Amino acid sequence: MKKISINLLLLIIISLFSCTRKENENRQKNQQPNFVIVFIDDMGFGDIGTQGVTGWTTPNLDKMAAEGMRFTNFYSAQPVCSASRAGLLTGCYPNRIGISGALFPYHEVGLNPKETTIAEMLKEKGYATAIFGKWHLGHHKEFLPLQHGFDEYIGVPYSNDMWPLSNTGKKLPEGHGRLDYPDLPVMKDNNVLFTITDWEGQDTLTTLYTEKAVEFINKNADNPFFLYVPHTMAHIPLGVSDKFRGKSEQGVYGDVMMEIDWSVGEIEKALVANGIAENTVVIFTTDNGPWLNFGNHAGSSGGLREGKTTSWEGGQRVPFIVKWPAAIPAGTICNQLGCAIDILPSFAEIAQASLPDLKIDGVSLAELWKGTTDASPREDIWFYFGKNNLNGVRKGNWKLVLPHTWQSYNTKPGMDGEGGRRISMKVEKPELYNMMRDPGEQYNVIDYNPEKAAELMKVVESARAELGDLNVGIAEGTGNRKIGRK
Repeated sequence: MKKISINLLLLIIISLFSCTRKENENRQKNQQPNFVIVFIDDMGFGDIGTQGVTGWTTPNLDKMAAEGMRFTNFYSAQPVCSASRAGLLTGCYPNRIGISGALFPYHEVGLNPKETTIAEMLKEKGYATAIFGKWHLGHHKEFLPLQHGFDEYIGVPYSNDMWPLSNTGKKLPEGHGRLDYPDLPVMKDNNVLFTITDWEGQDTLTTLYTEKAVEFINKNADNPFFLYVPHTMAHIPLGVSDKFRGKSEQGVYGDVMMEIDWSVGEIEKALVANGIAENTVVIFTTDNGPWLNFGNHAGSSGGLREGKTTSWEGGQRVPFIVKWPAAIPAGTICNQLGCAIDILPSFAEIAQASLPDLKIDGVSLAELWKGTTDASPREDIWFYFGKNNLNGVRKGNWKLVLPHTWQSYNTKPGMDGEGGRRISMKVEKPELYNMMRDPGEQYNVIDYNPEKAAELMKVVESARAELGDLNVGIAEGTGNRKIGRK
């Protein structure tokens, strides 16, 4: 009798296991691919283990790269917060849609409702959509995520230093401009959920976003979904939970990066537990390079020149890992050009969704992701910055840098949350760099390669005609559109 009971129990366990496996297999076969974007703030090209970081470890990101594809020539849409996010979500160069720089709490503008986001595009295909993290495309109701295709939103509406405290959590001196800012709001959908009034509140954000992301995955495992997790970190002021405080050899910045890596691992665990990891496209990238004048509270550009808010490689070349076990060959390195504006059309091709009615600048990288790494879907990159300034272009292995001014980090940095000063620099005449031999942009070879410079000037002329260039007095081109206004 006892033997029969044991056999029956084993039969039940085997049956349950078989049912679970069949259920997971059916999910993979019948469901549209899911999409997840983990988007980091101010993280450097050299801040991941697979790209040479020392002082902390990123085991989950290293595993993601080993099981997916890592790009070596991937660029953010612009080297600053709001602009780069606009490019990612709309597939457009940010200056095409009127967004530049970083939006502040006093701004009355945001993403134009006429623009189509990834979320809106995928909702047309029946996708559930959510964002947990930093929005930064307009904090007024008409510009918030729910008005741009997202079903759920929890996060901050702009950067976490836009509050009435210093970047070290101290009181600001009387008369400081930030004293007019409100306490940092954490939004739920269209309303303020709570406010952050001290540095300890910043410590909770990475864990909050991660927990909400896992809940969303668990809730939507039987439906196709788009999950966007734009982490507040590693933007200053740096916040990290007690789980990771003091865990790295590099201080709080390393601790923050270890918690971000943990977040990626938690999302991956949720996908695996729900049997949908095989059919989910997961992307990890960042909005721009490191804010280097914050010294030990900033990341590493990995040997690239300069950082955030510059059009040199350190400002705009960013880490990019994409994992999709159903299609991407594991452990692949792709050296072709890619840009954040290419994510929307790539998702459109994979989900068989319609592209936006208005013109976009992105191209689909799906062919590259599926393993055809000698394909070249993106021919060139336009390096716009500020209001509408074309600072350079890249085509193939060559980058032409145009005359412009920039704020250099080539001076003494700050420490422990205090920013160091920057110095104004100027490119007086066009410079040419070979990105294969000189990714650090140290040797101007324009005198040796005049024919290559002339070839890239044709790209410059095309960009100026389409979108303008204030550096040469062309305010707009034929393709600029307006920012959203209240």
